[in-house]
Amino acid sequence: MLLKFKQNIIFLFIPLLTFSQVEEVNPPDYIKTIAFKGNTRESQLPVLKLGEQVILEFDALNGDEEDFYYKIEHFNFDWTPSELIKYEYLDGFDNQRIRNYENSLNTYQIYSHYKLTIPNAQTRRLKVTGNYLISIFNDDDELVFSRKFMIYEDKSNVGVSIKRSRDVQFIEEKQRLEIAISPRNMQFNNPKQNVKIVMVQNNNLNTAISNLKPQFTIGNKLMYKYDIESSFWGGNEYLYFENKDIRAANIGVQRIDLQDLYHNYLFTNTERASRPYTYNPDINGNYLVTNIDAQDPSIEADYVWVHFSLIANNDLKDKSIYLYGNFNNYAFEENTRMEYDEYDKIFTKPVLLKQGFYNYKYVVVNNGVLDEGAISGNFYQTENNYKVIVYYRDLGARYDKIIGLGEGTSVNISN
Repeated sequence: MLLKFKQNIIFLFIPLLTFSQVEEVNPPDYIKTIAFKGNTRESQLPVLKLGEQVILEFDALNGDEEDFYYKIEHFNFDWTPSELIKYEYLDGFDNQRIRNYENSLNTYQIYSHYKLTIPNAQTRRLKVTGNYLISIFNDDDELVFSRKFMIYEDKSNVGVSIKRSRDVQFIEEKQRLEIAISPRNMQFNNPKQNVKIVMVQNNNLNTAISNLKPQFTIGNKLMYKYDIESSFWGGNEYLYFENKDIRAANIGVQRIDLQDLYHNYLFTNTERASRPYTYNPDINGNYLVTNIDAQDPSIEADYVWVHFSLIANNDLKDKSIYLYGNFNNYAFEENTRMEYDEYDKIFTKPVLLKQGFYNYKYVVVNNGVLDEGAISGNFYQTENNYKVIVYYRDLGARYDKIIGLGEGTSVNISN
């Protein structure tokens, strides 16, 4: 009887393990500046065309020159494991050591810079489109961190239009996407079940909207014209600073100090939610590593303690406030949580960052729920970038293909 009970428990838990969604694992403190590099210089969400290089870079600040290994897994649209066996999506082998690394040059902070490029001699290519997770392990086969990326084929036209909200309650605060998908040289079978989309604002998967069904079709074109379901909070333009010259105060930097490392003290920021919107060009939450004196910033850019500060009004004193941006993968961690200074009545936080140009903002988290506009505000005029990723699983197929990528910006938002 006891044996039968144990068997029932095992069978109950198998479906939970099999169909659980994978989450990215953020790195320990000694791993910094994790970046996927694509067609642009700044780090951003990696949505790459089939056949393009996948380039992952990161720094290890412990000075041990330790070995790291990578594994690649394929996933369905909803980030559950796909049914594909490794050889079906990967030509060659993974679980290989990252062989390309260099030590820092002329920097106060010693670090090793690792660079993984796929294809390489061991991992010759990724064969199919879809969702992927790359996991980095140390010598003891312990997971250090993991990151998601996507591979797509250009098999459909994806039109993206950004409109103001049709909900009068949020007409000044939200932006709405209208989408049109037209397949090329193919026919959709049962599109309401087999076609899925993910809408991403400013390369942030944490706030993505997914799995909306097409409302109607015009010929072979799928149309999405939702009033509420495809709406995003407009947010506000990101704040930014630049410290490419480590010895001088640059954009957003009030003063500098040299101790064991350089310290950059930024100008103190204020709450913007109650103020009118002001256009301020940004790079939508991304960052760019750069050094004015370096030929190769990847190993010659130094690490700096950047001191952020925010004036705290009475409404914010008891809030959980975090720094937010692509520099830490939009994660809520203790090393980016603002600390309240009772004496000066401000929130402060020092963060160790590599030299460059950074976008950031302050957000509030209540019981695990993000409120991105509590401090920065939400404005329909905000310039945001949007990506629409289109997935399709044909009849009898065993995985979700990505058959199209559409992009749009709210610069010319319309009613």
